[in-house]
Order: sequence, then structure tokens, then C-alpha cells
Amino acid sequence: MVTRSGWGPAIIGGVLWLLGTTTSTLAQDRPSTREAPPPGARTVAIPANYNGPSPPPVPETIARDDTGRVSLWATRLVTPLALDGQLDEVAYRETPSMSGFVQNEPVFGAPATERTEVWVFFDDTTLYLATRVWESEPDRMVVNEMRRDSLNVQENENIAFMLDTFYDRRNSVVFIFNPAGGRIDGQVTNENQTNSDWNPVWQLEVATFPGGWSAEAAVPFRSLRYGPGRAQVWGLNVRRMSRWKNEISFLSPVPVGIGAQGIRRASVAATLFGLETPAAARNLTVKPFLISDVSTPAAATAAQGPTLGADAGLDVKYGLTPNLTADLTVNTDFAQVEADLQQVNLTRFSLFFPEKREFFLENQGLFQFGGAAGRGAVPFMFYSRRIGLDDGAEIPIRAGARLTGRVGSVGLGAIQIQTDASDDSPATNFTVVRLQQDVLRRSAIGAMFTRRSSSTRGPGSNELVGVDGRFAFFENLVVNTYWARTHTDGLEGDDTSYRVQLNYDGDRYGFIAHRLRVGANFNPEIGFLFRRDVAKYFSQLRFSPRPTSIESIRKFSVQANIDYFENGTGQVQTRSLTGQFDIEFENSDLFSLSYNDQRELLSGPFDIATGVRIPPGTYRFGVLSVSYTLGQQRTLSGIVAVEHGAFWDGTRTSVAVSSSRVQVSPQLSVEPGLSINRVTLPFGAFTSNIVSSRVTYTVTPLMFVSGLVQYNSSRRLVESNVRLRWEYHPGSELFVVYNEARDTQHASFSRLRNRALIVKVNRLIQF
Repeated sequence: MVTRSGWGPAIIGGVLWLLGTTTSTLAQDRPSTREAPPPGARTVAIPANYNGPSPPPVPETIARDDTGRVSLWATRLVTPLALDGQLDEVAYRETPSMSGFVQNEPVFGAPATERTEVWVFFDDTTLYLATRVWESEPDRMVVNEMRRDSLNVQENENIAFMLDTFYDRRNSVVFIFNPAGGRIDGQVTNENQTNSDWNPVWQLEVATFPGGWSAEAAVPFRSLRYGPGRAQVWGLNVRRMSRWKNEISFLSPVPVGIGAQGIRRASVAATLFGLETPAAARNLTVKPFLISDVSTPAAATAAQGPTLGADAGLDVKYGLTPNLTADLTVNTDFAQVEADLQQVNLTRFSLFFPEKREFFLENQGLFQFGGAAGRGAVPFMFYSRRIGLDDGAEIPIRAGARLTGRVGSVGLGAIQIQTDASDDSPATNFTVVRLQQDVLRRSAIGAMFTRRSSSTRGPGSNELVGVDGRFAFFENLVVNTYWARTHTDGLEGDDTSYRVQLNYDGDRYGFIAHRLRVGANFNPEIGFLFRRDVAKYFSQLRFSPRPTSIESIRKFSVQANIDYFENGTGQVQTRSLTGQFDIEFENSDLFSLSYNDQRELLSGPFDIATGVRIPPGTYRFGVLSVSYTLGQQRTLSGIVAVEHGAFWDGTRTSVAVSSSRVQVSPQLSVEPGLSINRVTLPFGAFTSNIVSSRVTYTVTPLMFVSGLVQYNSSRRLVESNVRLRWEYHPGSELFVVYNEARDTQHASFSRLRNRALIVKVNRLIQF
């Protein structure tokens, strides 16, 4: 039995043992193979777990069987492609394209209504992904975004390539691009966790022709992680989104009703044969940065004036093996980070903000534990914003190291970071270790250990240890579960948390059953805790028919939820009953109507607004909500929502405009946001407003200027963030950032909280 004090050495010792066996394991972790038997097929080793059609015979590049499974062939190039998006080289004339896309929406299983051609080439250093996209009505294409990493790229006409580089049928990387050259790249873990902030080095060129558009992408092999050996077998799928038709199709069919998210389903992707990766070589990248800033804090006097600062730092990435990467950061800086979007908080719980800092983003999905998804009450065992940030203020990171990747069928992640002392906390060391073992066809079990050397609760450290599992059965049935325990000096007993969730998410029917328990002394200090001392029960039933007699409507959806919380003594804290009705239109608009009946037991008072305190007691809410989503094919798109109902023995009326966008041109867009909450209570009345506007001008797909202004009436604060990002060389960037915050208690806005102008440049050097 391992005692609490032995958690850290035991787990870290296990990791060291695993790393010590890396060399021997790599020699064995290629799947056993058999030779392809059919006459006329290319000679290639086939994984023992492969059950698709034989590799395409010469000269074809795609083969399908009666069940819809697909095999593909990658073609070696004698000379590299001239990357211009034109697709006019000899290779395109001599190599048959891969085609025959199949609809997932709106008519499942039907051939795509527009032709799409795909090629996969490679040479000694680079993988090439090329496509020719035919359009019957090019003038109707939705093309209004060209900024790299903008999620709005997926709301345009776009093509997505998915690569399962380990052929484990569950994890993948995705490259998405549109006719304007806008692009997104991302990592997908266990087919459901997407990290769209992963930014490898790759190049893209697009072009148009009278009947559509074409694109060529060049991805260096050194930007990818894959299994050992020169001869490779990968999974590959390609998705086409015809936004003006609201049609989604795939090269290799995915299950019904999954829609755009089907690109994450590595288990049904085609199998790509014939690929040869470079021989093992040194894969070292160094990324130094220089930064200078001028800042004016609120406490500065006229005599002091602005403060001028300068600094430098370094990030190093080294490929220990083709599938295991070490990262080192020294004197880390996060000046390029975009400002957090303001949120209205009318609850007694903390707000959750997503991580945006680059150092923590690669392989982020590996560190997700127990199926936590950023909403509900499921704790995050590792929440990276606990490192280097304290209530939004930066704490200097002295140095950090990270090891991520795979050893055979085991996913491995380890983080070690040291921060400097700040006004409110001593210098602190953070440790995170994550292991995840693939089991069955699409399932995984794992373990996590975290340690904070200086607890926020007092003297001593804080540790967490936990185990979790995700079990996927059939096409749409998933079970998530975990058990975790923390140790904090001064907190003894009731320090565990566990969860079991059953989720069936079919096209026509859906069902969720969920049980969660969080102990009163459960304290994950490198995590995020929504509630403690709580047991949660949740269930949901959904029915989603597709009417055939109404041409304008694609799908109806009716669902009922029961959400139930009780504390450790069995006393009910929250009981929520919700009914919801949705209409999904063929043009991608969405109408939603819901009613929520909620009961809350408040054991202690809390301040909901300045001068307004909610006393203890039992409260009941009845809230009606209506929303309408305008599709991206419109000049003005976004979500408009209205709510009205009971609220803490009073009433609340809210109006919100979110995810909105006014398209001026493919280069210029305006994104207004509005949230108005008018609350009338027996204990007082108040109005809480957030008004925001983001203006983005994209010079090229790799250079843009974005300005964000936000007003929060609850905090009496106006914040401005202006950011220039220019990727002047692949992987190398220039950032110019201006931040300002002003207190609105003064009519002249003369009270400055802080102001800073920051210039940062980094350079990627590859060896």
C-alpha cells in the first residue's frame, strides 16, 4: 500500500521506469503485420488489426468495400511540389485522385452533390495534402475569414484533413483551410477532445478557377509525431463543408448524425498505405524571444511616469524519438495572449476561463481527466491557469519542462514548473504526471498525479492522485469514470471525488445518466473546483426526428433534463427540471425554446452585486428562454437570446447577443457582443451589463490586427486590448499588444487601473 507521502515518488518512479524502457519498447511497439495477398495490389505490410479493403491496385489510389470502408495509397514524389495551389504539376495528371465523397448531412449515405478530389504525396522531408474542390455556383460560396486560428474558418466553405499518425484509431491531428487561405490546426484526443490551439509549422497555398477552388498544404514530417520505422500506415479522412448548401460530406463515411464532428472519428477513417517517413534524425528546435514594454500602473504618480522594461527568454523542443518530445522553457512570457472575454456571474460559484497560453497547449488533451469539459460540476484535476496566474495577474515563471508523447500504446505527459515568489505566495514548484493506456478498440484507462509545493491553504504541500477511464462501445455509447483523492495539511477526511457517466448520443435518440461526488475536503489546488461537499445526479432524454414532409426543416429535437444536487448530509441544495425544444433549419439557422424549473437551498448569504446580498433560505426559479441562431451564410450572424423568470424571490430579464459577426469583407469583420441582466429583488435591484466589440482586420492569412473593447458594469471597468500578430516566417512571430483598463466610477474615465504597450518577437530555429 502506498501512503499519501509516497504518492509523488511512487508515480514519478513509475514514469522513470517507463522512460528507461523506451528504447526496448520502441523496437516492439509496431503492430504485428501480414502481407497483402490480392494479386495486382502493391506490396505492403498490413497491420494485424486492419479489417478494410486491400490496398488499391496499380495505378489507383483509393479502394472501397461493400461496407463503405476505405483504403488509400500515398504517392512518392521524385521532386517536391511547387507550392502555389494551382495543381498543374505532372504529378496531378499522372496520379489518379481520391474522390467519391459521401454525405453525412443532410442526406446520410448519399453521394456528395459536388465533386471533390484529393491527393496525398510525400518526399523525403514533407507530406503534401492537395485538393481540388468543384463548385456548381462559385458566387454563392461563403468565404469571409482568412485569419489563421479563427474558428470562423469552419463556418466558411472548407476542407479538413485528419491524420491518425499512430494508427491507434482514436487520436489524430487535423488541418482545416478555406478558399481565402484561412487555416486551423488541432489535436484530437480519444475522438472527442479537441485542442485547436496547437500550431505546428506547415505551409498552405490556395487558388481559384472558374469551377471552384484548389489548395496545396505542405506539412514537414518533423512537425508531426508518429510511430517508429520508415514504412508507415496511418489513418486519414477528409471532410468537405459546403456552407452555402449546409452540406457535410466525407471521403470515408462516418456514423449518421455526427455532422462536422465526424472528422474526429479516427476509428472510421480510411487507412493510408505506402507512406515512408524520414530516417530517425535529430529534431531540435530553439525559439528565443525578446520583449520590451512600457507600462503605467494605477499607483504610478506623475513624478514616477511610465516604467520601461525589457526581457528575454527561450523555448526548446527536442524530439527524443519520433513520438516522444521534450519541451523546456526559461523565463516564460505570455505577452501575446489575447484578453479574456468578460462574463456575467450571477451565481455563487467561480467563473471558468479557458487556457490560451501557448506553452500549455500542445498535447493539452492528454492532460484532461475524467471527462471534465468546462461546464457543470465536474472538477478539473489539472487546470493550467493555476500556474503563473493569480486572479488574472501574472506570476513570473522561472523555468519549466514538459515531456509528452506516446510509448507504444501508452500516452505520457509530465510537467515540472517553478514560479517566483509574489506578494501573496512564495516561490512554488508544480508537478503534473499523466499516464493513459489504450485498451479495447476505442477506450483508455489512465492515472494522474499533481503536486503543488506550497499549498494555498497554509504551510505544507498539496497533492492529488487519481485514476480514470473512458470506454467507448459501438458507435455512440461512452462511459466516463474517475476516482481521485487529495492531501492537504489541515484537511483530513472526506477528501475524495468520483464520477460515473453513461452517454448514448445517437442521431435520433440520446440518453445521459450521471453520478458525481465531491468531498467536503477535496482540494485540487492545481485544478478547478466548481462545488465541494456535493453529490450530483443528472439524467437526460432526447428525441430528434428528421421530418421528411417539411423541406425547410432538417431536424426537430425535444429533450428533458433532471439535475439534482445534495450535500454530504443528504440535504437537497439544487433541483433543476428543464424541457427544451429545438428546430434546426436546412439553411443552418437554429431556434431554441426552453423552460427551467429550479429549486435552490442557500445555506449562507452571498453578495450578488454591490450592496445586494442574498440571505439564506429556499428559493424557486421558473425561467423561460428563447434563442435564435443566424447562420454564417448571412452578413449578420450570431445568437440572440432572451430570458425572463423568477430569480431569488424576485425577477430577472436578460437579453444577450453572442458569437455575433458583421461581415464587411473577407479581411474586415466586426463582432459585437451584448449581455443585459435586469434584476429586481426584495433585497434590492440592479442591472448588470457587458458590452463588447471586436474589430479584426486581416492583412494576410498570417498577419492580422484585432481590437477588443469591453465594458463590465458590475466591475465598473472598461478594458481595451489591441493585438498585432504577424507570422513573418514559419513558426516565427511578431506581437505588438496594447492593454488598458479604466475605472468607470469617474465620468471622465480618468481613473487608470493599468496601461501597457508590449512588443515581442520570437524566432524559430530548427536543427
